Amino acid sequence: MRKLSERQQAILDYISSFLDDNDYPPTIRDIQHELGISSTSVVDYNLKVLEERLCIRRNRNISRGIEIVGRNASRGATVEIQVIGSIAAGQPIPFPGQLEGSEQAEVIELSRELAPDGGANLFGLRVRGHSMVDALIGDGDIVILKRQETCENGETVAVWLEAEEETTLKKFYLEGDQVRLQPQNVTMDPIYSPADNVRVQGKLVSVVRSVN
Repeated sequence: MRKLSERQQAILDYISSFLDDNDYPPTIRDIQHELGISSTSVVDYNLKVLEERLCIRRNRNISRGIEIVGRNASRGATVEIQVIGSIAAGQPIPFPGQLEGSEQAEVIELSRELAPDGGANLFGLRVRGHSMVDALIGDGDIVILKRQETCENGETVAVWLEAEEETTLKKFYLEGDQVRLQPQNVTMDPIYSPADNVRVQGKLVSVVRSVN
């Protein structure tokens, strides 16, 4: 086997170090920023080389889908997460389990290390629209969220806008008595709403990419 390049070895070492510190793998963007690589496509190319040389395994449908071959085989364990609806105007987001047994419900498997508390209080929503594309969240992707009613400024959350009767996935910023819901798309303007009109439904944990 040919020796890894300096960059490929640095990427592999960083993935291992990140796993030691966090117990879950880095994203491609994490690797790019940490190692000062020019673009995510360069990172992806080198990850493909590491995969071809059987140094890592990748699940490209998950944003943190990198696994080092031979490292802690138990890390392959998965949990089932229920996809309970879509981020779209219309009906409010149902609580996890509310659609249990419904033909509308969809179940996906998520690697256990990406599921806080073994998947308790996690649910999935399918994204409709392009407001978060700059955060690598596209139309048709599934976002995994942790059910909670509070968040910190700058966190990506699903919110219910009571007066408008619609849901949306945005970055949350409380600014005085109003909330700024910031899309991650340079072509779109933020949404401003009175704080008492905004109900946080869940915080983003992971993204499952659409393969379509």
